[in-house]
Amino acid sequence: MFAMGAAHAVNPDEVLDDPALERRARDISAELRCLVCQNQSIDDSDAELARDLRVIVRERLVEGDTDEEVMDFVVARYGEFVLLKPRLSARNMLLWGTPLIGLALGLTAIFFLFRMRRGAAPASGLTAEEQEKLSRIMSDTEDGSR
Repeated sequence: MFAMGAAHAVNPDEVLDDPALERRARDISAELRCLVCQNQSIDDSDAELARDLRVIVRERLVEGDTDEEVMDFVVARYGEFVLLKPRLSARNMLLWGTPLIGLALGLTAIFFLFRMRRGAAPASGLTAEEQEKLSRIMSDTEDGSR
């Protein structure tokens, strides 16, 4: 039985000699988005830009950067969009929370609008003279129907 795993686009000339560094490079590459493919990691993409990013990751690791330093370098260069899993930050929380806040404000406004409409007495729009005339007509109609 064959195990189906993720297809990696890493070229043999990119692979580091140190297995520990290569494992770290693969772990980092799996968290970075291919900016061409957008729904693939750079580890899975055949795009030239993904290859360039894989090379950058490996170069930074060979230079002695920590995994976090490599990620920070790539994010500083390409923006937070390059991360497949966005970081939890106030900016991202505001971005994702704004629709919920808007929905809550809209529902609150609708609630108070209906509450105000239901509580307000309907305005007749008649003057006192017209109201008196209407009352006489209504009372005459009631007396005549009996």
